[in-house]
Amino acid sequence: MALLSLVLAEFYEIRTLALMLNLSVVSIGTLFFIRNRVFDWKLFWPFILFSMPMAYLGAQLKLTEQVFFLILGSSLILAALFMGLQAIKRKETDRSFSSVVRGGIGAGIGFLSGVAGIGGGIFLSPILNLAGWSNPRTVASLASVFIFFNSASGLFGLYQAGSIQFDANFTIPLLASVITGGLIGSYLSNSRFNIHIIRGLTAILVSYVGFRLVLQHGFGIYI
Repeated sequence: MALLSLVLAEFYEIRTLALMLNLSVVSIGTLFFIRNRVFDWKLFWPFILFSMPMAYLGAQLKLTEQVFFLILGSSLILAALFMGLQAIKRKETDRSFSSVVRGGIGAGIGFLSGVAGIGGGIFLSPILNLAGWSNPRTVASLASVFIFFNSASGLFGLYQAGSIQFDANFTIPLLASVITGGLIGSYLSNSRFNIHIIRGLTAILVSYVGFRLVLQHGFGIYI
């Protein structure tokens, strides 16, 4: 989403492509987690059940270009903050949340996901890790499944609202590239790179794009 906002001007196309790319990247991981029983429906159902309808509703909102980019920019800045804190946090805990709390977190992030065209994992994973909910592997599996279902709901919401927009000549090669990059990135992050450094660098990129969008569409300042 952050990178697409730098190269595309039509915000409905950005929302559509971001959700499509989310689905293509996390689908393999989602199937892997479910097949290997890392996915725990008893723990995850409030997050997913309450987030999906909210993502659908958020995607149906008709936003002006300025409002969309301001929401996206602010969301990216907030996500960068969470990711930066997660990158420096080392201590692991194992707290439990009630179904109501998990449902509330899922609903809030789901709605933001639908509005901004993001999968929501960029918020969910840092929030749960910072809060000390379960272990990192469980959080990672939830984030993958959460992104999958929210992206699907968001796309359906865009379709119902008549807001789906993409260029097949641009989208198909991009999908292939993103899937390839996702597979390579998964391998490297698991065996070559320090995950905390990756999170920190990603936070820097996301924060730059977020501030750029807010300054450009909120104050007319171009950087």
